Amino acid sequence: MTVKVVIIGGGSSYTPEIIEGLVARHDQFPISEIALVDIEQGRAKLQTIEQLAQRMVAKSGKPIKVTAHFDRRQALEGAHFVTSQIRVGGLKAREKDERIPLSHGLLGQETNGAGGIFKALRTIPVLLDIAEDMAAICPDAWLLNFTNPAGMVTEALMKHGKHKQVIGVCNIPFNMRTGVAEVLQCETNDVEIEFVGLNHFIFGRRVLIKGEDRTEEVLEKLKDPDNQYSPANIVSEGWSDLFLSAFKLLPNPYHSYYFKGASMLEKSIEDYNKNGTRAEVVQTVEESLFKKYDDVTLDHKPEELEQRGGAYYSDAACNIMTSIFNDSGDVQTVNTLNNGAISDLPDDAVIETNALIGKQGPRTLSIGKLPLGVKGIVQLMKNMEELVIEAAVTGDTHYLYQALLINPLVRDEALAETVMNELLEAHKDDLPQFYKNV
Repeated sequence: MTVKVVIIGGGSSYTPEIIEGLVARHDQFPISEIALVDIEQGRAKLQTIEQLAQRMVAKSGKPIKVTAHFDRRQALEGAHFVTSQIRVGGLKAREKDERIPLSHGLLGQETNGAGGIFKALRTIPVLLDIAEDMAAICPDAWLLNFTNPAGMVTEALMKHGKHKQVIGVCNIPFNMRTGVAEVLQCETNDVEIEFVGLNHFIFGRRVLIKGEDRTEEVLEKLKDPDNQYSPANIVSEGWSDLFLSAFKLLPNPYHSYYFKGASMLEKSIEDYNKNGTRAEVVQTVEESLFKKYDDVTLDHKPEELEQRGGAYYSDAACNIMTSIFNDSGDVQTVNTLNNGAISDLPDDAVIETNALIGKQGPRTLSIGKLPLGVKGIVQLMKNMEELVIEAAVTGDTHYLYQALLINPLVRDEALAETVMNELLEAHKDDLPQFYKNV
């Protein structure tokens, strides 16, 4: 059987991660073709990635063909799996998402706050177009969406897209598992975390090591500032004894934006004054990465890629594809429909949760009620996501304003309006749904 994987956003600096993952799993997941897709503006980067991917495959000796495309519909023909890692507007758009809120004293990042909302507004319509193409060209293929904000994008696809075989992917749960493994000095594969919540707003309710509950031990060790885990794009400041003791939940790195807002804002402003926005830092990292990628002797993923913040992406995405292909029925953490897993959220809400992964896709494991201490804020965040999705689909600024106002990182009537108007103007070219009647 031939298996084709299409990578939309193939010119991304992340792509060597997934190439490495696909090559490593070839014995269990025997793909025959990797089709890289990008837009014309990304031609140079796509060509660089295509050549690097070909060198990586050649080094492995695996019989995999690597192709590059600017015609998405053509690339989708015969696809079994499609991954999405796009950035509408590029890193320059992310720079605006971070700089404009920060100029008003608001935390802004590509997945949360006002910046995260506007990245969703730019991204959702494009993913809906991709879903429409897949429904017509490769209706049996699975779409694995890694594009942030992954939870919102996945829910928009499930509610409004023509293609329903969609799974949201994030590296944070895997990052948390590897972090726990480091804290407890054990193997990552021995770590199981019972996750509850939403993408980038997920908590660990229980930690099991080879089936043994070690939750209290992990929480106790996390009280030590030296025992922290965090991706490259978030600096962890640790958590207080009281926070960990009171909630008895394993936080994820993005919770710092919500529960340590004052210190994170201070740090963000300090970083901005010293280095510019995170987007500007990433542009420098990418420039360095692509210089390495252009080296015709390079035939592997460089270690510097982990500075980009996407470490473990290949493990998350490739494990899911391998499990679907082999109908494995193993447990993985994905973004998928709630379907009763969390009784405090609607069935059609997308949550980040543990699920059994097989040829029929994810089957969520029952969670029950949300922990009382975080029930209200998780429901608020889900309500905010629903409003963002409606704004993205309809171009209605009333939905957008409501989403900004109830977002915990905005929560100010005047600032919500000001930031909304400034970001709408800044991203005008990439938000046609808001200007269709102008």
